[in-house]
Amino acid sequence: MSVFALAKAMGITLKHLFSKPVTIPYPSAPVPLKPRFHGRHVLTRHPDGLEKCIGCSLCAAACPAYAIYVEPEENDPEHPVSAGERYAKVYEINMLRCIFCGLCEEACPTGAIVMGNEFELADYVYSDFVYGKEDLLVDTVGSKPQRREAQVTGKPLKLGFEVPYVRPELEGVKYE
Repeated sequence: MSVFALAKAMGITLKHLFSKPVTIPYPSAPVPLKPRFHGRHVLTRHPDGLEKCIGCSLCAAACPAYAIYVEPEENDPEHPVSAGERYAKVYEINMLRCIFCGLCEEACPTGAIVMGNEFELADYVYSDFVYGKEDLLVDTVGSKPQRREAQVTGKPLKLGFEVPYVRPELEGVKYE
């Protein structure tokens, strides 16, 4: 090794030794997310309140990890749940199997399932990793463990991220 290479390496080391660290103090400061971040899944609705999911199961067919289960049912014309002829009676995603690839989002013909912004999904209870339809709908904020903790402690739900951009498909989510 030459003396020049050694001096160059020491120069790089000294430059970074006195520079400000780029570490984010995560729990106390929110993390800025990128626009294409793939977080917790969200089932969206039409502006009139009807669900966009028509129970076609294309998302389940596209999922390489077989993490999605959809059980369709015929829509009641008197009291419709969705805009189509059918709706998803049961919609479940096993988050332990999900690889957050976004293929479900790509396969959905109505744009019903989108990848949201929430990433704090850690928990100790296996059954809490299976998200049902009521846990995925657009007006539900926070993961199951976050909502359970907020309910037990009586404190408001605090999300660990900030979204500096607007995603129209997630406009029903009200982040505090």
